[in-house]
Amino acid sequence: MTTTTASPETHKFQAEVAQVLHLVTHSLYSHKEIFLRELISNASDACDKLRFESIAQPELLAGEGDLRIDVSWDPEARTITVSDNGIGMTRDEVVANIGTIASSGTRRFLEAMSGEQKADARLIGQFGVGFYSAFIVADRVTVLTRRAGAGEGVKWESDGKGEYSLEPATLAERGTQVILHLKADEEEFLKPWTLRSLITRYSDHVAFPIRMPKEEDGKPGSDFETVNAASALWAKSKSDISDEDYQGFYKSLGHDFNDALAWTHNRVEGSQSFTTLLYLPEQPPFDLMMGGRDERKGLKLYIKRVFIMDAAEELLRNYLRFVRGVVDADDLPLNVSREILQQNRQLERIKGACVKRVLDLIEKLARDEPEKFATFYKAFGNTLKEGIVEDHANKERIAKLLRFASTAGTGGAQTISLDDYVGRMAVGQDTIWYITADSYAAAVGSPQLEAFKAKGTEVLLMFDRIDEWMLGNLTEYADKKLKNVAKGELPLDEDDKRQQEEASKAAAPLVSKLKDLLGDRIADVRVSARLTDSPSCLALSDFEMAPHLARLLREAGHDMPTSKPTLEINPQHALLKRVEAEPDAAKAADLANLLLEQAEIAAGAQLPDPAAFVQRMNRVLLG
Repeated sequence: MTTTTASPETHKFQAEVAQVLHLVTHSLYSHKEIFLRELISNASDACDKLRFESIAQPELLAGEGDLRIDVSWDPEARTITVSDNGIGMTRDEVVANIGTIASSGTRRFLEAMSGEQKADARLIGQFGVGFYSAFIVADRVTVLTRRAGAGEGVKWESDGKGEYSLEPATLAERGTQVILHLKADEEEFLKPWTLRSLITRYSDHVAFPIRMPKEEDGKPGSDFETVNAASALWAKSKSDISDEDYQGFYKSLGHDFNDALAWTHNRVEGSQSFTTLLYLPEQPPFDLMMGGRDERKGLKLYIKRVFIMDAAEELLRNYLRFVRGVVDADDLPLNVSREILQQNRQLERIKGACVKRVLDLIEKLARDEPEKFATFYKAFGNTLKEGIVEDHANKERIAKLLRFASTAGTGGAQTISLDDYVGRMAVGQDTIWYITADSYAAAVGSPQLEAFKAKGTEVLLMFDRIDEWMLGNLTEYADKKLKNVAKGELPLDEDDKRQQEEASKAAAPLVSKLKDLLGDRIADVRVSARLTDSPSCLALSDFEMAPHLARLLREAGHDMPTSKPTLEINPQHALLKRVEAEPDAAKAADLANLLLEQAEIAAGAQLPDPAAFVQRMNRVLLG
């Protein structure tokens, strides 16, 4: 390689890149060996891109047709070089990929790293900023690259402190060389067995040969040998793959240091042939909720072992976006585009098969490995609930996998399935009862449960934010209606109906007094069939949004319609008897408003005037 006589241009990194460099080099030092995994992953991507582009342009493979990745070391120069003969980069691509923000991924990386979460090396690969990990071990990095089909190459160099230089370079071959000039205390990476062991641990299943120089007299020689398996793991027979192999492939695929929780590997033959290898992670990827809905990644589409694209969006429904893996199809055209994929019937069948395999795997965990299922559900239970709304065809299967807390359980553990509930239902009970709230304490302590507790009727306690939305689409299970204890009229037997009518008749003057005292703050006041111990609660219509959810949506900036609540009372409670007997109109009004406001607080509603509530409370306490 010889550079031209043109003097180097100096550029500043974009501000976000400078932040990433600082965070990576200072926060991830305990995982410094990931630099090799990330640089090899980038080199593999470059080889994949060249193989794909050469389908339409075979001339791009002119010269060396066998794609490979080389890792070499120079103990005297104190350098490590990771090189590939893949697609290479033009000058503009170098600037876009290294010097600026090429995608929203880097911004999301910064948001994750600067939040309260502990810095985690998994973030590096998941947000596409792996190149910068080179600066954990290097005080200077040089990149030499020439794009396939281009005449001139580029030299990029930086010490990672805010600036980089660019200059033209004459390079004999296409591809990219990344040269790391190691820091003074990083000698361990100049030992060939260290590099070899890292390649075996993190990159053994990269589909291209990773070569290292053979040692001659303790120094790197001129002959190279392949040091990784360099095969498509998913194409092997399951009997030839160990659990260790599966886990190793998952870690390189998912940029994860943890083992996968479970996996499913299947080959479909027939009119349409394809292979799937799908993994359930143990922990949520950092982009599961943060932007993950917009740019889903994690499921790679291959056609006849040629990598085509990350096609999670085309191959899996959104509620399964935590799945990682590979799909290799035999029958799709190699020049397929994302637009064609979205209209391809064959791909719809593959997508259906992927969804089925994942649900099969989760069901197997629930049935055979309850501890692993509990780990899965803690990480992904709320994401799975989205499937109730998104995947009508599999709604019953998904509902069977959901777990909830219950008045029959202990603590807030979400371990009760709908089948568990149905199996314990009393003879003649035809409804699955539940309550929604914004916390376990609010749910289990809700006054609306009192009549159910008194009768020994189990109620499911739902306190995840997604529950109220999900339940709008889950109204029936196993031919049983799902119903919120706080909504609508409660079903009463003949004795209960008669008692309710008598109580309402006896309390008519009290109800009328409360309506007058509360005025336009309420829609109605009525005697409750729900209460046995508490003085009051809110009653909702069947299709009214729960107050705690309406409050959350308002806080998120949504314009929510305001509705007047219906107040239900327990006329036998001492507070109601006090209102009934209170001759002073002002004191009676304070008591009536407090009855309404404590019912609103218990339901998770936002008080319209907290200061007035406090003043009222103080007046009543001071008597």
